[in-house]
Parts: sequence; structure tokens; C-alpha cells
Amino acid sequence: MTTTYLELSQDGGGAHKFYEVTVEGLEVSVRYGRIGATGQVQRSSFATAEKARAAAAKKIGEKVRKGYAPAVAGQRAARAVTRRTVTSAPSTVRAVAPALWRFRTGSAAFGIHVDEDRIWVGNQAGDVYTLAHGGEVLARFSLPDGVKCLVADDFWIYAGCDDGKVYDLSSKLPFAAYDIAGEVDIFWLDIHEGVLNVADRSGRLTVIDHEDEHQWSRSGRGEHAWMVRADGRAVYYGDTHGVAAHAPDGTGELWHTPTDGPVLFGWQEDTAVYAGTGRRKVQRLAKSDGRIEAVYDCDAVVYSCATSPGGRFVFAGDSSSSVYCFAEDGTRLWKLGTGGGSALSMQYRDERLYLVTTDGSLVCVDASEAAITAAQQGSVPVVRDVKLAAALPTYTPATTVSAVASVASAADAPAGSIVVECVREGGRSRVRVVSEGYESSWNVQFPRAIREPGVRYVVEALHPAAGGFYRVRGEIRRLL
Repeated sequence: MTTTYLELSQDGGGAHKFYEVTVEGLEVSVRYGRIGATGQVQRSSFATAEKARAAAAKKIGEKVRKGYAPAVAGQRAARAVTRRTVTSAPSTVRAVAPALWRFRTGSAAFGIHVDEDRIWVGNQAGDVYTLAHGGEVLARFSLPDGVKCLVADDFWIYAGCDDGKVYDLSSKLPFAAYDIAGEVDIFWLDIHEGVLNVADRSGRLTVIDHEDEHQWSRSGRGEHAWMVRADGRAVYYGDTHGVAAHAPDGTGELWHTPTDGPVLFGWQEDTAVYAGTGRRKVQRLAKSDGRIEAVYDCDAVVYSCATSPGGRFVFAGDSSSSVYCFAEDGTRLWKLGTGGGSALSMQYRDERLYLVTTDGSLVCVDASEAAITAAQQGSVPVVRDVKLAAALPTYTPATTVSAVASVASAADAPAGSIVVECVREGGRSRVRVVSEGYESSWNVQFPRAIREPGVRYVVEALHPAAGGFYRVRGEIRRLL
């Protein structure tokens, strides 16, 4: 057995990656990823040992030409990951928000998404839990690193993590749909029609397509970019110097508006974006030209904000463990204590306000008018603490081909399954549909960690997406 270990580490925050090739008999294993991480593994078998050695030499040569050099594993440290530093003081308000239930995730939580079926919450320990609207815990996803944020693109759910990857959690088998370059220290992200938009520590906006290929990037006027939101018209980005709108194709900045304080959180509705700032405000900006349409004044630094549909009500969470509700025009309607730390992210749905807090709790607040009025008068329900089920389903990402179940033929897979194939095209691995009734020229968004050229896979469902590609829905099986 022979092993060749290479690294590419550039000064000034550039690439920080390793590439390891092992030849053992007829098999070649390639392990790659960020320095300090376990990485992903791909394995290939060859007819003879000579062909295996030749294939390994070719892979090594390609990397050396790109700047990789021999190194000793473990000597170079992993690149530091920035975790958001927050403080949380007790609320100055005696009245507490009418929380119906609370689920303690065990670590500070930033990520939240609420849809018609369930609630998703992700924490700094890398755990993502799904819960029913009544608070019952349904499942757990165990990811390799801390969750920065959770975002949805139609009914696909993605988690941006500290390991630089964005995981698709839409199926029981989560996989890394995007692998962000080593120099990008993720702060926040958003996905629109398969295009990933990343805001980072240095104040840069990076845009990556559904094939996990870099499209364009642009530096902002500030740093610490905690806001990025996207729609079909623009990408809206916020940093320490304000909010800007960029053309989706990267051709230029459409507008820039200075904000009253650094942007610490962002939200969007159809016609406006909302920026929570370090100077105790939420500012509503028109998507069309960036003009400030309304200001919502809080009493402490704003960590998060959200709205009811159409922006009729605007909610905010501050650094003093308080939550606010404003009318659309900026009139403050109420302020209440969260009862469990400062809200780092929030989302409103059907008269419920869901908060994730500095103490790692997911809190469901009854935001109906009657419940809030009663809370202001000191009458709140007893909070129900949600407990984990004894046998909670837990799902982990597939990082190797061997982690994927195999079937002898497509007939052995669930009815209606679809066959796709991994092919080499222009030096890259692509996945295309083989089954009839689909556009064979479209690529399939498929986990890179389990792609193996020449191999066919069976997937439960494919859904077309704007931009001309397919997304996988359901389990993936390797076709033997």
C-alpha cells in the first residue's frame, strides 16, 4: 500500500485544503477536504494493479499542477472558524412572552425554519432537530460541525455549517450539496432556485450555482456580513456599512444604502428587506431602490427580526432577552421578555412566533392578540418543556459511496424510482438522468462525496428547478 498526501494552503486567507491518494492492490482511494477535517472519500477499482497506480499518478499530477505540494498530515492546523460572539442580558421587562412550549437543544442555536409541516432548528453542536407544530420532536440530523443557519428553497432545506459545507436535509440521507471554498468563512447564506449566495466574515458576497461551481464574488464596503437574502431580481447583502442590492448575474451593484449601525440580521418580503442593526433599530428598505421606508426602534442591539406575511407586523429580538412587535408603520405594539435568553433568529407563522435563543432553546410564542394582551397583564400559560423521544430517528450525512445502500436492479427499488448516471464531462463529474421521460441534457444536483464515474444510481424522485437542472428527493441507492 502506498499513500501520497498533498496540501494547498495559501497566505492571506486563501485555499486551505488537502488531497490524499492511497493505492492498495487494485483499489485507489482518494480522501480530500479542508485541512484539519476528516474529509470525503472516493474509491475506484481497476482491472490491474498497474492501471490502479497509473490512475493514482494521474490524480496526483493534476493536483501538483494546481499548486498542491507534499506535506505531513497533522502538522498544519485547521483554519479557524468564526463563531458569532453575542452577549445576552436579562430583560428589563417584567411581563414575559406567552410561550406555549420550549425545546432545549443543548447548545446555542442560530438556525430556524418553519414550514406548513414542521419546525427545523440547528445549533452550534451540529444538531438539527425537526419538530411538529405542537412541539413533538420528530427526528435529528447529526452534522459534522456547527450550524450557522437554515434556509429553504421551495421545499428543500439546507444547513450552512462551520465546516464550509451546505447540507441538503430534504431526505433521510443528508448530503453536502455545496462545498464552499476554504477562504470563505460563512456568516450567513441564502438559496434561490438552486443558486447559493454566501455572506462572510471579510464582507464578501460569493455566488455558487447548483453544480457547486463558483459563479462570481464581490467585496462589500464593510465586513462581518450577517445578511444575505435573494429573489429573482437581486441579491440583498448587509454588512457593517449598510445594505446593497446586486444583480443576480454579478454584473454590478444596483443600489447601496448606509444603515444606522452595522447590519446584524436580515429578512425579506416581496417588496422590502429588513435590516436589524447594532444601533437598536430595524430598518425597512425598498427592494426597488434601497430607500428607507420605515424604522422600528428597539431598546438594545437587534440580533434578529422577522415579519408576518406582507410585513403587516414586524418582530425583533434584542441583546437584552426581549422580543418586540411593531405595526407596519413603525408603531411599537408590545415588548415582552423571552423568558430564555436573547433571540438569535426567529420566524412567524399562523399567529405563532418561533425563537431560537442564546441558551439553545427553541421557543414557541403565542403571538395572537388575546395571548399578548393577557401576557402584558401578567397572565401567561405554563411553558411545556419538550423532551426527546427514547428512540429518536437520527440521520447522518453520507461521506462515502459505501455509506449508500445498494440495489441489484432498478426493479428492486421502490416503485416509480428513477435511474441516473455519473459521467465525466470536461474533466468534471456530472450526473444525468437515464430513465425515459426526463430531459437527458439537464444535470442532477447530486452529492459529490458519492459520485463515481460510470456508476448508476436509483433515486426516489427528481424535481425540475428553474435554470434547467433536477433536484433529488428521497433516498439514493447505488445500482450494482
